[in-house]
Amino acid sequence: MLVWLAQLLGQHFTFFNVFQYLTLRAILGVLTALGIALWLGPKMIRSLSLHQIGQAVRDDGPKSHLSKSGTPTMGGALILVAIAIATLLWSDLSNRYVWVVLIITLSFGAVGWVDDYRKVVQKNSRGLPARWKYFWQSLVGIVAAIYLYASASSPSETQLLLPFFKNVQVEIGVLYIALAYFVIVGTSNAVNLTDGLDGLAILPTILVGAALGVFAYVTGNVKFASYLQFPYIAGTGELIVLCGALFGAGLGFLWFNTYPAQVFMGDVGALALGGTLGALAVITRQEIVLFIMGGVFVMETVSVILQVASFKLTGRRIFRMAPIHHHFELKGWAEPKVIVRFWIITVVLVLLGLATLKLR
Repeated sequence: MLVWLAQLLGQHFTFFNVFQYLTLRAILGVLTALGIALWLGPKMIRSLSLHQIGQAVRDDGPKSHLSKSGTPTMGGALILVAIAIATLLWSDLSNRYVWVVLIITLSFGAVGWVDDYRKVVQKNSRGLPARWKYFWQSLVGIVAAIYLYASASSPSETQLLLPFFKNVQVEIGVLYIALAYFVIVGTSNAVNLTDGLDGLAILPTILVGAALGVFAYVTGNVKFASYLQFPYIAGTGELIVLCGALFGAGLGFLWFNTYPAQVFMGDVGALALGGTLGALAVITRQEIVLFIMGGVFVMETVSVILQVASFKLTGRRIFRMAPIHHHFELKGWAEPKVIVRFWIITVVLVLLGLATLKLR
C-alpha cells in the first residue's frame, strides 16, 4: 500500500524512492509488526482474561503445568494481525507470492481459530474434529499447490532443489503439487505439535522464517542468485518483507509468551505460522533446507508418530510422554531448560541451513 504511495510521491520528491529498496521495507516490516504486537498485546491479554478465554491443561501431563490452567490463549491472533498489517503496508501488493503466503497464513489461522473457539469458549473438548481440521487444511494446501504449479513461468519454480550440490535441480513435474501440499500442511501440524511450552514454538518459527527470508531475497535477485548458483525466481525477493513482518510479530508475541507465559498462541497461531513456513519453503524451493532448519519441529512430530505406532503395535510407549518436550520434563528437566536447549538446537540447525547458500 505504502509502496504504491511512495512510487507516486517519488515522481516529485526523490527521497521517497528509498522505499523501493527491499531491505529497508523488510526492516520497516519488522519494526511495524513488532510495534503493533507490543501495543496490542496487553489489550488482547486483558480482553482474553475478561472473557475467560483460558487454556485447559491435561491432567496426565507434567504437574508443573497445572498452574498454567486458565492462562489466556488464542493469542496467535495477535501475531496474525501484526503480520497482515505490516505486510499490507510495506509489501508490493502486485506480487502474487505475497498474496499466496498471506492467504495461506490467514486461512490456516481461521481453521485454528475455529478449533480454539470450540475448545475454549464453547467448552467442547473435541474442538474442531480432526477430520474437518485436516480437510480444511488440505483444501487450502492443495489449492495453493495447484495455483503455484499452474502459474509457474519457468522450470526453476517447480524443480526440486538439492542443497549442498551445485546446479542440481530435479524435474518432478506434477509431483510438485503433492510435495507442496505435504510441506505446507505437514509444517503447519508440526509447529502445532511443538507449541506446548512457553515460547518453545515461537522462537524457532521466527528464526526459520528469517532464514527463509534470506533465501527468498537471494532467489529473487538475479545477481545474488547467479553468484551463489541458485535458480533465479522472479518475485520471490518481495517475500523478505513478509518474513520481516513474521519476525517482528513473533518477537512481540514472545515478549508476552516467554516463561512464565502471560498468553498462549493456540491453534490459531501455531497452524497459521507452520503453514507460512511451509509456503515460504515451497515458493523459494527450499523444502529440504526447511527440513534441516526446522529439525525441532521434525523431532517433535516424529516423537508423536513413534509413540502412537509403538503403543498400537506393542502396547508399550517409547517416551514417557509425547511430544518429546514433555518426555524431558517428566525426566526432571525444568521447563526453561527444555525451552532454551531446543532454542539452541534451532540456532545451530538454522546456521547449517544458511550454510547451504555457499556450500554448494
